[in-house]
Parts: sequence; C-alpha cells; structure tokens
Amino acid sequence: MATFARSTFSAKAYAAFRPAYPPSLFRTVLNYHQLPAPSGTLLDLGCGHGLIARSLRLHFKSVIAIDPSAGMIAQAQQTTTDPAITFRQGSAEDLDFLPDGSVEMAVAGQAAHWFNYGKVWPNLARVVRPGGTVAFWGYKDNVLLGAEQATHIMEEFVYGFGEVAPGVQGMGPYWEQPGRNILRDLLRSVRPPEEDWTDFTKLEHEPGEEGTEETCWLKKKMKLGEVESYLRTFSCFNGWKEAHPQAKSRADGGEGDILDIMWDRMVDAVPEWKAMGEGWREAEVVNDWGTYVLMARRR
Repeated sequence: MATFARSTFSAKAYAAFRPAYPPSLFRTVLNYHQLPAPSGTLLDLGCGHGLIARSLRLHFKSVIAIDPSAGMIAQAQQTTTDPAITFRQGSAEDLDFLPDGSVEMAVAGQAAHWFNYGKVWPNLARVVRPGGTVAFWGYKDNVLLGAEQATHIMEEFVYGFGEVAPGVQGMGPYWEQPGRNILRDLLRSVRPPEEDWTDFTKLEHEPGEEGTEETCWLKKKMKLGEVESYLRTFSCFNGWKEAHPQAKSRADGGEGDILDIMWDRMVDAVPEWKAMGEGWREAEVVNDWGTYVLMARRR
C-alpha cells in the first residue's frame, strides 16, 4: 500500500475514477451480520476516501475509519460531513487505541490483500465483540466483455515484465507484492483462525464467468475514456511513471506514456473503436471484475 501513501499519489483521482460498490454488496454483508437496528461501532480498515464509511453509516451508531495514507484521510474528511464518522491515519496492524470488544463489525474494501494477518487477526479478535463480524471484499483485473483482444493487450501491458512495445517496459515490476498476487488469487490463502472465528463464508467470481448478484457484484458499462482514467489510478502505473519521468502523457503535452501506447494498440484491435477515430473514448464497453467477499463471526 506504500504507493497510495506517497505524496505524488492523487487521492482525488482515486476517488473520482475507482468503481463504486453496489447496494447488493452492502446487502450481502449486512444480511450476514444480522444487525436488527443501528447499533455499535463499525470499524473501516483501509478506508481510502471514505466511501464505505459513508455508505454503511446509517446501520451503526458510529464509524471509525482508518487508513495509512494521509492523503486518503484528508480526501475522506473533505467529502464527509457526518459527525458520527471519525477518520484517523493508522493501519489494521495497530488497533491499540480501541478498547476490547468495542467493535460491532469490521470491514475492509479493496484493502485486505495488504494486511499482515499475523497481527491483524489477533487485533480483530480482541476488538470485535463476541457475535460481531468481519467482512472483507475486493476486486481484481477487469475484462472488457466482447473485446477479448483488447483485454489481452491491456493485461500484457499491465502485468508484462519485458518489452511490451519497442523500448517500453511493462508495468509488471511496479506492482507491490505479495499484495497484488494475493488479490489476483481472490484471497484464497486468507482464512480466519478457527479458535476465534466461526461461520466462515466466502463468495468469489472470476472475471468473464457467469455469476449471481451476490458473487458477480462489480460489472459496469463504461466509456473507454472512463476506463482510461481508471487505469491511471493503478499503483503499477504510478510506480512506472515515477521510474520514467521523461515519458509524459499526451494529455500533459508529451509524446505519450505507456498507457497512451497501450490504448493505441487496444483501439487498433477493435474495428468499431478504430472507426471512431479521435472519438474512441466515447465508445462504451461492459467491464467485469473478478471479486471476492470474505465473512466470519467472532466466537
């Protein structure tokens, strides 16, 4: 998660272009928790710009939301007016500020692949009350449905380690590991200790496959220009950009960075997009992300 904590990372762009979570996802985790009425404290781990805290606030008396990134916390505070939500800079590995059994539910959206579980599970076992719950969820690797060749080109640029274009190295080396590989495996290696947690439930969806509303909860029609802006929030791209400061994007008056080159090839691969000329960003495509939801109840 170090990329998101850097001063060069734009929390504002992250908030603007990352996909939002649908109501069906929140219904899934709240139905699992079986909360009869607003009560207790929600703990939002890796809260980012505060989307989850704001979305779930009405189901709890209070929300404590933490994130290691000062920029994310500042963005969250600027866009949140509810006094029942408290944001603070911190990590899931350090919950000493919370009393024992003080948390009704702990959640983590698109953050749990970064956790050091040797510390996080004992922390959560201490602060979550008996009968309380945890719910982690996240998403990986969107595919562009009906544009398989363009998806293949995108994956080659995003995960490639060698040259993906003449003189251009792929973004693969700039993913922070092992977090990214843990996410790409949909957190199958993560399981709560049975001595502290029960009723373990796991939902997952591989991109491009069939699924239910509970498993396939992140599918969205987007303009290609929106997909382009989303890809510019990737941590691997921000790492690549720092390593290649001379490669300026065309939008910034340069000759083009790795994403400009990638989109040239993707557009060339889809005749309908190519026929639109400079207007290709207005073309629409359905994006389907791989997703997981992990839930457990405190004994």
